[in-house]
Amino acid sequence: MKALIQRVRSARVEVEGEVVGAIDQGLLALVGVEPQDTSASVAKLLHRLLNYRVFSDDDGKMNRSLKDMSGGLLLVSQFTLAADTRSGLRPSFSTAAPPVLGAQLFDELVGLARLQHAQVATGRFGADMQVHLINDGPVTFLLEV
Repeated sequence: MKALIQRVRSARVEVEGEVVGAIDQGLLALVGVEPQDTSASVAKLLHRLLNYRVFSDDDGKMNRSLKDMSGGLLLVSQFTLAADTRSGLRPSFSTAAPPVLGAQLFDELVGLARLQHAQVATGRFGADMQVHLINDGPVTFLLEV
């Protein structure tokens, strides 16, 4: 699994003009699922999302996690993150999980996140989404498990 995380002041996801998920300060995580991913991948990614230290402490150093600051987590499925872009001028999606597996593991990530963290919002799997964010920093990292 891969997650492109962005530290945000706020973020929201719209589907057909309707806001389906929104957070204030926290992390926006664009999540890509690959064919070899399992429930263990889900648990490992969630642990990293909740504990990765990307928020500033009192000295201005990135020493605080999402859990430490009780921020929001906006999870958005994005199969294009799993694309093979190593050659050519068009991405190949043969390295992305099939939709059924992608949906299953993304839903598992969302469910586990809601059990472990108070503020979790999501996009809508497989939908054409518009993601709005105010990036904080900008601070962006690619997490891979």
